[in-house]
Amino acid sequence: MRKTRGSRFAAALAVTTLTVLGVAACDSADDEDSPAQPAALAWGACPAAAPGTTRDPRLTCAKVKVPLDYSRPDRASIEVVISRLGAADPAKRHGVLLLNPGGPALPGLDTPGAMAPTLPKPVLDGYDLIGFDPRGVGTSTPQSCGLENPSVAALFPYPAADGSIDANVQAARATAAKCAATAGENLRYFTTANTARDLDRVREALGEAKISYWGQSYGTYLGTVYSALFPDRTDRVILEGNVDPAHVWAGEAASWSKGMAERFPDAAAVAAAQNGALGLGATPAEVTRTYLALADRLDHQPASVPGTPQSLSGAMLRGVTYALLIHNNTLPVLAQVWKAAGDLADGRVTDADGAVLKQVFADGPAAPGVPADNQATMFLALTCGDAEWSHDVGAYARATAADRTAWPLTAGMPANIWPCAFWPQPVEKPVTVTGQGPRNTLILQNRRDHATPWDSGLGLRHALGNRAAFVGVGNGGHYVYHEGSACADTATTAFLDTGRLPEKDLDCTDVTTQ
Repeated sequence: MRKTRGSRFAAALAVTTLTVLGVAACDSADDEDSPAQPAALAWGACPAAAPGTTRDPRLTCAKVKVPLDYSRPDRASIEVVISRLGAADPAKRHGVLLLNPGGPALPGLDTPGAMAPTLPKPVLDGYDLIGFDPRGVGTSTPQSCGLENPSVAALFPYPAADGSIDANVQAARATAAKCAATAGENLRYFTTANTARDLDRVREALGEAKISYWGQSYGTYLGTVYSALFPDRTDRVILEGNVDPAHVWAGEAASWSKGMAERFPDAAAVAAAQNGALGLGATPAEVTRTYLALADRLDHQPASVPGTPQSLSGAMLRGVTYALLIHNNTLPVLAQVWKAAGDLADGRVTDADGAVLKQVFADGPAAPGVPADNQATMFLALTCGDAEWSHDVGAYARATAADRTAWPLTAGMPANIWPCAFWPQPVEKPVTVTGQGPRNTLILQNRRDHATPWDSGLGLRHALGNRAAFVGVGNGGHYVYHEGSACADTATTAFLDTGRLPEKDLDCTDVTTQ
């Protein structure tokens, strides 16, 4: 995965979506008359980064105090940490561009430094690039459920080898109870709507009348919610790899099955082209059959990974596959992983196999002061707290069985039960997203995106109507910009530079999978 776009395997696994709260006191913070003279920001050194993380030395950071609960803004407060990479040419400065790398629950302080090398001079000259750790994430009042397994991937509810979801039900109930007991009532206020309200406090603190915004993956939903709550405070909005606001979040998760079926053939074709070395099959169809048989085998008998405390199960193989499908340049690595997994299951692991597996299963440490389970905790807080899920256990069992039959690559996981089925009722309903507002949004969507599939991008396009222009790219993977489409890249940077959207939706077919 490309380091400039949040490349760690664990981060990629987290990708993995509407009326305003009917309380007058809450919406008072959203009015045009809200406080407009915040205390000056104290820019200085950024919090310590996670070990092994490369940070742009030009970044400076500051803290913004925000209410925990916007319906009671005079009570408890929390802190949101933001970062800044100043415009390269102050004389040409247009404004600020807030960046969010998605997740849900990825930290974003380093996003400006990661994105800057991919942006042309007019954009770097014209914008202060602003990163932020969203509320509850990273250094912004980090939350923790005290989960024993801190991996987001461990939350994905793959059924048992025989399709039973009994263990998933038990695990989901236990995880929800653990969060309630450890993180407590306050976790209910760590939602996307409140994060969007935080962004408006950030806008005020920066002294800007409007903000431009670039959100990727989950960040598209955050940007959509911000634009719905504060339409007159948005300047230029880019949404890349998109969440359908009508399907938050159970429906978005359910879309992964079809998305995987659309994306998987790209990787299978790469493996088939190396059949002489890998022995996985001479055609994409043969590789797919090999993969399904291997996953089923590991479901029944997981294999220990030499040099690690891990065992490779069918669920883990599917999770790694999901992660490595994020980018086209990791498809050859994925083919090597499949070969190594097959050797492991056969009890014959070469040195090359071991090196591949150790790389895949290596977990990056959290930043100092950030709980190990922070991302997993906030993944749950957002996906369970933004919208209510069904509580019907029997319905999950039926849906999982049907999904396993229709979409064997995902084995029923996307339709299965999550801790959200046992989560407290959300503090508010999802924010309504409509086509009312300025025409200032560019939607970037790959046709074969398994994390936020094509249909999801079309759903957002439909919801925003004339407010948006849609750029569809004939590519696989989760990211669009700087992934090989000159057509999409030109439309993106021209919009940031000039503020002009394409007059009509664009069909960019200048990219194909390697």
